[in-house]
Amino acid sequence: MKKYKIGLFVPCYIDMFYPRVGIATLELLERLGQEVVYPDRQTCCGQPLANSGAEHDARAIYRHFVSHFQGVDYIVTPSGSCAFHVREHYDILPQDDAVKAVRERTFELCEFLTDILKVEDLNIYFPHKVGIHMSCHGLRMMHLGKPTELMIVSYNKVRQLIEKSEGIEIITLDREDECCGFGGTFAIFEPDVSVRMGKDRIRDHEKNGAEYITATDSSCLMHIEGILRRENRSLKVIHVAEILNSTRL
Repeated sequence: MKKYKIGLFVPCYIDMFYPRVGIATLELLERLGQEVVYPDRQTCCGQPLANSGAEHDARAIYRHFVSHFQGVDYIVTPSGSCAFHVREHYDILPQDDAVKAVRERTFELCEFLTDILKVEDLNIYFPHKVGIHMSCHGLRMMHLGKPTELMIVSYNKVRQLIEKSEGIEIITLDREDECCGFGGTFAIFEPDVSVRMGKDRIRDHEKNGAEYITATDSSCLMHIEGILRRENRSLKVIHVAEILNSTRL
């Protein structure tokens, strides 16, 4: 496996609420023999401002991001929505060589493992029944899997990585690519609809026997976990990076 110099980007939700996901990502990449650096002055990618209609105000954040992630082969993040934001929304900056390089080299973790490192077997040990929640950005923008509305050959990069885990059972959902209802500011401005969608997502996993819900975005998992905790349900959430980093050792 080829060795690259990787800039690890840890998004806001993970930094503030789920640092274990960032740690799992770091440990996994290092276990695969990669050189990982963490620019310690990194901040947000600017997505919250853009989602609130203030993208021009986010340009300073965009420039800050670019300035701190130069000089690496790839930028890897355990978030489909943040990876997509950097790749697609940084188009409002002047497209000099530094901006182009950052946009082209930013990858979501599962995408990086399958498309760049060509990982086939991570020797994972995770003896549980797991349902895969395909977050909207990862599914339809980052192309981590086939949306049900497309008449193309089926594929799922998340499943491809975890299905070889020792002891794992990936359950089949009734609605494989249904939104959880988070949607960033949607959860704030339409909380009733958002929660109802989250409950529907949970019901599908429970009905089909899942012990865990996994996803590529901690924001979706946070939304689902909030509902689970309020209703004292036994179903758990876990970021895919944590499963990918689970071994017997």
